[in-house]
Amino acid sequence: MITVTSVEAQSRFGELIDRSQREPVEVTRRGRVVAYVISSHDMQELVDMRKRREEAARWYANYRRQIAAQPVGETLTDADVDALVHELR
Repeated sequence: MITVTSVEAQSRFGELIDRSQREPVEVTRRGRVVAYVISSHDMQELVDMRKRREEAARWYANYRRQIAAQPVGETLTDADVDALVHELR
């Protein structure tokens, strides 16, 4: 990833857009990152990932509600836990 100042980005915007098709470009102002210029393909990947993350969070919240609504069964004893652990080994 290349880094350019905001002044360079203004003066070489066309080059900046071309470069962003190959890799993200970091834009700084006063030594701090203020923006990124990325290709439309990279942006679409970010949008898709955000949608998948939101869907996963909704699914998990729904799952947790379903689990919480189920009646609690009998409590496991220490012996039950030991037996389960030994089964997995």
